[in-house]
Amino acid sequence: MVKKAFWVTLLLLIWFTSTLFWFTPTAQAFTEEQKLLLQSWRIVNQSYVDETFNHQNWWFVRQKFIKKPMKDREETYQAIEEMLALLDDPFTRLLRPEQYHSLQVNTSGELSGVGLQINIDPETKLVEVVSPLAGSPAELAGIEPRDYILEIDGVDTKTLTLDESAARMRGAIGTKVCIKVQSHNRQPETIRNLNLVRDRISLNPVTANLDTNSNKSIGYVRLNQFSANATQEVAHAIAKLEQEGAEGYILDLRNNPGGLLQAGVEIARLWLQEGTIVYTVNRQGTLGNFESNDQVITKAPLVLLVNQGTASASEILAGALQDNGRALLVGEKTFGKGLIQSLFELPDSSGLAVTVAKYETPNHTDINKLGIQPDFVVPQEPITYNQIGTDADLQYQTAIKLLTQATAVASN
Repeated sequence: MVKKAFWVTLLLLIWFTSTLFWFTPTAQAFTEEQKLLLQSWRIVNQSYVDETFNHQNWWFVRQKFIKKPMKDREETYQAIEEMLALLDDPFTRLLRPEQYHSLQVNTSGELSGVGLQINIDPETKLVEVVSPLAGSPAELAGIEPRDYILEIDGVDTKTLTLDESAARMRGAIGTKVCIKVQSHNRQPETIRNLNLVRDRISLNPVTANLDTNSNKSIGYVRLNQFSANATQEVAHAIAKLEQEGAEGYILDLRNNPGGLLQAGVEIARLWLQEGTIVYTVNRQGTLGNFESNDQVITKAPLVLLVNQGTASASEILAGALQDNGRALLVGEKTFGKGLIQSLFELPDSSGLAVTVAKYETPNHTDINKLGIQPDFVVPQEPITYNQIGTDADLQYQTAIKLLTQATAVASN
């Protein structure tokens, strides 16, 4: 009887082991297309800021999409995009190889196009302007922050991803593109068809000059974006203005859409001798922080200019200097992008941009979708790049008054 029971147990064990072997796929069973999708899934699974994955079972999502037919790389990309769309997060997205390369160039080089930084409005799902770049065809045509891009060359942008919209506006210098724009700040809201001629877009992050038209010499520094060389350029500009006798500073972050988080932190350290710059909050709710304990370049009074196009890393810098009492903010409420993305390269030179954290200002203010309120609210009608710093620039003139009246006092 014991022997019989032993053989039954052994047979059951052999059957169970065989069943496991039969139904468990091995790594070799996956195609190259499936492997790419699985790697994308794993990156999100390990890094995405929302541990509920938009209130869905992310493992079931994996099982569903691994069964999809993916005959070639384009079908795989489409499957990955469908998978990421379930997160309902426009900032977490696939970057095809050319898009991934363009994003890398955008932080350290030069492009040709119309000069727009864009975003997907999470409420309307429309392509929204974060800011036009200074001196670009888009700015000269009067496109403003928070305008909506409805069509590009007759193609409804609702049918395009964020990167596809950006790609359609880039192109060779001298070529034309027609953009249908719904204005945000004009009353009533109007829709315009704009024929823009693409041009070279300079990504030089900094311009600077010394303003000696008042009773104090004021150093003006305009920061266009937080690129890889932005910190070095800002530091060089401040050092030069110090030698020229600057007694106070205006740091212009208007229409600066952000860029590299590390650049925002490093530039804050140029101005802030000590204190917290920013807190980051990951999916576990764990707080990380960046501190400043460096020797600053200058302790001179400082005013920051901000508006609706001041976003992301610009808001990190503005929040750090405002909360620490290092600077006064003048202008309009900022854009309100308090999310942080990391880039992950995939084996075929494509990439994923994934929202990995949110940030809070030193006073633990979450500004996502809310923005930062300036100390002095100064509404201003749109001005051209050539009007910056003139009498038409009401925000700039307010900053000059604050600095010459010794109201903007640095605390550290």
